[in-house]
Order: sequence, then C-alpha cells, then structure tokens
Amino acid sequence: MLKSHWRKVLLCSCLFATLIVLGTGLATVIAKSPTEAPAGFNTPSFNGAQSVSNGIVEPSGDTFAKDQEVYEENHSVQTGLGPVYNATACVSCHENPNSGGASQFTELRVGHKDENGNFVNPTIFINDGMNTIIGRSIVNDRAIGPEAQEHIPATENIHALRAALNTLGDGFVEAIDDRTLIAIAEQQPEFSEGRVHGEVVQAPIFEAPGQTRVGRFGWKDQHSSLLSFIGDAYLNEMGITNRLRPTDVTTVLKTTKDPEDQPDDLGLADIDHFAQFIRGTMVPPRDTTLAATPAALKGGELFRRVGCSVCHVESITTAPVGTVIDGGMFTVPEALGDKIIHPFGDFLLHDIGTGDGIVQVGPQDTANKLRTAPLWGLRTKPRFMHDLRSLSLEDAISRHDGEAREPARRFRELSPEERRALITFLNSL
Repeated sequence: MLKSHWRKVLLCSCLFATLIVLGTGLATVIAKSPTEAPAGFNTPSFNGAQSVSNGIVEPSGDTFAKDQEVYEENHSVQTGLGPVYNATACVSCHENPNSGGASQFTELRVGHKDENGNFVNPTIFINDGMNTIIGRSIVNDRAIGPEAQEHIPATENIHALRAALNTLGDGFVEAIDDRTLIAIAEQQPEFSEGRVHGEVVQAPIFEAPGQTRVGRFGWKDQHSSLLSFIGDAYLNEMGITNRLRPTDVTTVLKTTKDPEDQPDDLGLADIDHFAQFIRGTMVPPRDTTLAATPAALKGGELFRRVGCSVCHVESITTAPVGTVIDGGMFTVPEALGDKIIHPFGDFLLHDIGTGDGIVQVGPQDTANKLRTAPLWGLRTKPRFMHDLRSLSLEDAISRHDGEAREPARRFRELSPEERRALITFLNSL
C-alpha cells in the first residue's frame, strides 16, 4: 500500500509537470514556450508612483499608478457608499503586505435550511423591521445610518466568517484555461485512492450575460472573471452600484442615483481600473533565501510525499497569448499568457471538514465545500484557514479532514524534525 501511494504521488507530480507544458491540459498546439510569471510584492500601499506592474499594456491614457490610486480611493455617501457596506475602499480589505494582498478582515455570511435540507439565503431586517434585504448570504457589518443597519433574525442559524482574499497575481489565475482546471479535478481521484476529487462549478460571467466559465474566484468559486468578481464586490462590500451590479440592495437612506460607478474622462469606470490593477499585479514571490535551505528543500519533498500537492498544486501554466476568455470579453495578453505560476492551489472546491454551510453558485452539494486556499504569499499571514481561526500552521493542518484526512494523518506521523522541515517549507511560500 505504501509503495502504491508513493507511485501515485510520482504520477501526480508528472501530471502537474505536464500541465505546466500544455497550459490547457489538452492542448495540441503550443504557441510558445512558457516562461515564469514575474513575482514580487511591488504595489506599496498609497505610493502607486513606486509600484511596478507585470508589464501589462494599459488602456490609452491610463497608467498602473492611476489604477492603483482608484483601487485605494476612499468613498463617502456622496460618492455612493452604502447604504450598507463593509469597507470604504478596496484596499481596506486587500492590503497585506501591500495593495492587492490579503487581509485580517472577515466577512459574515448567514442563512438557513429549508424542510428538504437545502440552503436558503436569509431575510435580513432593517429599519426597525419595516424593510428587508434578501437574495444574498452576505451580511454587511456597517451602514451609513442606523435605519439601514442589518440585523440577523434567529431563524438564520447558519453563520460563517470568511477571510478577505489575496488578489495579487489573480490576472494569471483568470488566464488559466478551463480545461486545465478540469483536468486537475479529473486526475485527483487516481492520485489519492479516490479520496480527493475537486469539484468544478460553472459561474456566470456578468459582462457576458447568459454565459458561464469555470469558477475560480471567491471561497465558493462563485466568479469566473475578474470583472465579475470586482463588480459584485463593489456592490456587496461597499454598496456602490456599477454597470454589472446596477441596483442597490436597499433604498433606505439612499440619496445617489444608480449606477453610481460612472466612466471617467478615459472612458473607464472604477471597476475597469480595479480589473486593470489586479491584472497588472505580479504573483506573490517566494522567500528564495529560506526556500534554498536544506530544511525547506526537505520540507518540499515531504509536502509532496504526504499528499498535500494533490490539492495545493505547485505549478500551473496559463492559456496561450491571444486566447479569448470571459465569454469573449477578454483576450489573454502577452503579460499574462503562457506563464508558469506557482499558486500551491487548484482553485477547485473540496470538503475538508471545514465547510461553512453556504451555497452560492454551485449545487447544494457545495454547502460544505470551499476553494482550496492558494498558499502563495502564505508567510505574510498571521492567521490561517478560511475563517482565520488557526493561529499556527500546525493547527491549520490539524483541521484538515474529509478529503484531506490522509495527508493530515501522514503529517502527524512524521518525526518532529520532519514536521519542522515541512513547516519551514510552508514559511518560504
């Protein structure tokens, strides 16, 4: 049995090496040899003049510094903030270690089950019960006045906290071909004795109504394009309506006209600048000094041997330059195409025993599934897992169950020296 396990781990490594070369997992024509994606924490907060992009070409008249400036802009009621919201700027929730990174913030989601055991979005009361907010699981912690403050009734007995996600390098994630993610999902059962099988969900593309794509953004893979993800967040996190999400969730205390996000003198709305900024960021870099130490090198071998890399996929190649994605609304540019990235994640949904009970885009069986957390940039985080409840990597690993039960068990069976080596490897990410 042990030999069989190691043989499958080797095959797993070979598969993902193949995905590096093919880019789409099924491609028969390779446009060019893939190269490493540029890496770096190069977007210092509130100092966009010193920021360096991945080389993406900007729209006419635009600059990467301008995109970052808009990303960091604080909003007020006069510019459309609210009526309910979580933050006043994108950077408020995405700033560690710099603009676009992860955060210590969590958002609240709630709901309940119907008589058939299916998840149902909540009915949230505001304005002393005279008004309600429906149709979404997120609950905003803040409001522009007490009349709009959301209050959760006792009937909504499913409660979940989710960490704000890193967005650095997400332009490369968007540029992954659907078939690459599907191929990873299809191979995982073979390399895990049937225990692991990432779920692929089809998420709507807001900028291409009626079309879908493999989801990859959000804890439930509820978005497949960056513009969709951004437009939805602008409404749900800041209460600012835009062309993709043109209607506020409530009119209580509202004074501005929808949609509030209007094009500037370049013809670009805020959501366009946000998308350009994120698409222009580099991928989170490794700590190359620590990664080269004997302990980290040994830890990397153990990471693969115990089976972590089945879900925390080390290397993926983006689609070729010129590939049309997002329902025909975006063409992969030279800065993002044919690039090798090292996300240490598969961008698929898994049940590892920490599910939050919430259903968004996927079917009801996704209630207890979450997207594999990409581990790139892990060393910048003081807390771990989707809810930030783990204060050490050891604790985070111990919480892995379900599909990840065997890798967690194998980690516990390592010698103290081996466990330290694996943690050293993780600290290099």
